[in-house]
Amino acid sequence: MIVPHELTPAVTGLVESTVGTTHLVVLPGAARSPAGDVVMCDVAREAGDELLKGLRGLRIDRVGSIAVDDVGLSLSARADAAEKEAPGEPADAVLWEQLAGATHEESTLSVTYVAFMVLATMIAACGVVLDNAILVVGAMAVGPEFGPLAGVCTAVVRRAPRLAARSLIALLVGFAAAIAMTTLFSLGMDALDLFSRAQLDADRPNTGFIWKPDPFSFVVALLAGAAGMLSLTSAKSGALVGVAISVTTVPAGANAAVALAYGDVGQTWGSIEQLLLNLFGIMLAGVLTLYGQKALWRALHGRLRRGAKAGRP
Repeated sequence: MIVPHELTPAVTGLVESTVGTTHLVVLPGAARSPAGDVVMCDVAREAGDELLKGLRGLRIDRVGSIAVDDVGLSLSARADAAEKEAPGEPADAVLWEQLAGATHEESTLSVTYVAFMVLATMIAACGVVLDNAILVVGAMAVGPEFGPLAGVCTAVVRRAPRLAARSLIALLVGFAAAIAMTTLFSLGMDALDLFSRAQLDADRPNTGFIWKPDPFSFVVALLAGAAGMLSLTSAKSGALVGVAISVTTVPAGANAAVALAYGDVGQTWGSIEQLLLNLFGIMLAGVLTLYGQKALWRALHGRLRRGAKAGRP
């Protein structure tokens, strides 16, 4: 942190009174832009959100700066003790500021985001025409749509209308551009005799489910939404790959585009229904998951504050 000199006592007092902190370092006058003292400390992930709230309450984010980084390895008995004192487990902790920052970046409409959406949908189009499950799974993994979905969930819980609007715009524009470009792509592939109406209408045991929504589609979307939000809040981003390949958002958009290219209204509407069902299920589960985590950590932070008042280090 960069802290104005007059606020350094308040900041150090806050750090020292927060359960789960250690390794407090103060470098008076070390900062030049903005001018002030440099204050550093280690904090258990479980206590990080509580400390960040306190620092923002002191307006350090406005009159100075706050930078947060993960410590990959810490060999310290004091750090181990701070970890034990903090309530809960590190993997269960939620850093709401970090989550808001991550979803803000991932939910921004950009050329790269749209390009990934278009490419993923085109790959999925090849998969549905060829009835190739491997291509469909690959398209699911490439699709970047979970970022805006997570942004909507975070915006609802944090009551951030601007984030919600930005995320919804990214979703709508991304899928609209992807479906439009994939429709043109399908027409081009048909002109080259690489796609055909017969392939689309044929029995597709591996990919026919994409345009036939059923109750399992909604159940899977709910489970994927919960898993996705847990992966974000617990910093286990590797789990997002599993989430990406478990729902049929991008493949549904691809099937709608190919069907639209051939004028198949039935498959087009079925695919759109599948897409909307999955998007709604993911957002619903994501919001409920975040509310559940918020309630859990409110209770744990209550324990943390009571521990601080009791004088625990």
